[in-house]
Amino acid sequence: KQEVEKIRIKITSLGLTESRITSDETIQQLFVECRLNNFLAEETPLSLPKPTGGQRIHYNYSTVINVDKADNRAERQYLKSILLKPDLPADSLKFTVVSDPPEDEQDLECEDIGFAYVSLKEIFQKQRDIIEQDIDVFDSQDASAVIGKLTVTVEALQALRSVHEECRTE
Repeated sequence: KQEVEKIRIKITSLGLTESRITSDETIQQLFVECRLNNFLAEETPLSLPKPTGGQRIHYNYSTVINVDKADNRAERQYLKSILLKPDLPADSLKFTVVSDPPEDEQDLECEDIGFAYVSLKEIFQKQRDIIEQDIDVFDSQDASAVIGKLTVTVEALQALRSVHEECRTE
């Protein structure tokens, strides 16, 4: 029963391609935020030095989003809406790569430098979780430019099946 009420997310690593990000010296430390619609933002506890040419930085960060009926009704309703409304644009988990200002420049703000998405609807349609998969990170200033790859795991299928079952029995 437990597995059905959770979405597990793991942010494994990040690699950057040559772009404005790699050449921007004000961007030094990076962390990753993961958000489910407007509910929940989780971020990697560490910001790591920006990877250079072909290297990856490893977060190995895992989190769980609870979607049980008792305590997380809103999240569950959101998952239902993903399954029931085929044209809902926000059917994805959104990963944001954020630049963390260096210690000596705390007057600078955190800046979103890229976004990556995992479609929960697609996980349900294909009936398979995303396990250690590279997803494209798009430039926050140019959504058509890929600035890197984020390796993530999203285990949501059981939760989505559970919610789907519930939709059918209501």
